[in-house]
Amino acid sequence: MVLKTPPAIEKQTKLKDMGFMNLGSIGFKLAAIGLKGLADAFSIGPGGNRLSILIYHRVLPKLDPMYEGDVDAVSFNWQMKLIAEHFSPLSLPDAACCLKEGRLPPRAVCVTFDDGYADNLTTALPILKRHAIPATIFIATGYLNGSMMWNDAVKEALRVLPDEELDLSNDDLGIYRLETQADRVMAAMSLIDHLKLLQTSVRDDMAKQLLEAAGNPEAHLMASSDQVRELHKAGMDIGAHTVTHPILSKLSAAEAYREITESKEQLEALTGEKVTLFAYPNGIPGDDYSSEHVQMVKRAGFTAGVSTSHGVANRFSDLFQLPRYTPWDRTPSRFMARIVRNVMRVT
Repeated sequence: MVLKTPPAIEKQTKLKDMGFMNLGSIGFKLAAIGLKGLADAFSIGPGGNRLSILIYHRVLPKLDPMYEGDVDAVSFNWQMKLIAEHFSPLSLPDAACCLKEGRLPPRAVCVTFDDGYADNLTTALPILKRHAIPATIFIATGYLNGSMMWNDAVKEALRVLPDEELDLSNDDLGIYRLETQADRVMAAMSLIDHLKLLQTSVRDDMAKQLLEAAGNPEAHLMASSDQVRELHKAGMDIGAHTVTHPILSKLSAAEAYREITESKEQLEALTGEKVTLFAYPNGIPGDDYSSEHVQMVKRAGFTAGVSTSHGVANRFSDLFQLPRYTPWDRTPSRFMARIVRNVMRVT
């Protein structure tokens, strides 16, 4: 006798496979209403319509285990297709203006990129143009033209170091196995978490030492000045993200202000236009930057700033601390469910 799965259990299994079970009751609601009904889930609250801002860094030509937090072109394409079909994509300057004036359209979404990677132009831009989605690229100017961000230096070094232990105990950074690809990914994640809390010079020196130990592999990850100009000419907004991507709260007031203003000045010289948008490095309010740094951003002449605090913005939100989040999910159903879950939080 063949036992049939009860309908209720079969439905739960299907929802789990689709990615809804892990997102709680919101996932079940999405399964019931479908993608068309999802648009209606963005309700108008006391502060009016809500703005979701997505954060990306790289868009990879193909998946790379050393950059497992970044999407590839295939995933980015279906994500942008869903955004174009079910939401109201806006440029960040337009969205900030609409927030201020209380005229944000329903289901408003902005797309942003941090740091200034070359693949923002070579891989992401054609997809953005295909779906007519504007975006803002936040540039850490010190890494343009052939330099490598410290966290990428760690990843590229660990990619090619010999299959043996990496002993950094003399620097209070632990000992890491590098026998498998998974070992290397875990070691990179752990090291980056440790290093980002150190002073900028110490962090950068350690990343440089790792690169040298690995034979200084070339990766050519960051954009050139010409590529930034090309992004700008293509209609993408260019924002400042400091010069060296430090944790602002670990700098003196003078150092922090210099990082903020110099990145703005360098990008304005590069694009020939005012740069009005700023992204706080790492971006966690209270940990990575404080109200003092928000005042610096205002004083420097920016009109809006973005953090990495989860949630959405409405007309009561601080324009200089707009929340953003990364859409980590790898299936369309989870991606859409995550947006709805995030929209329930207003910052």
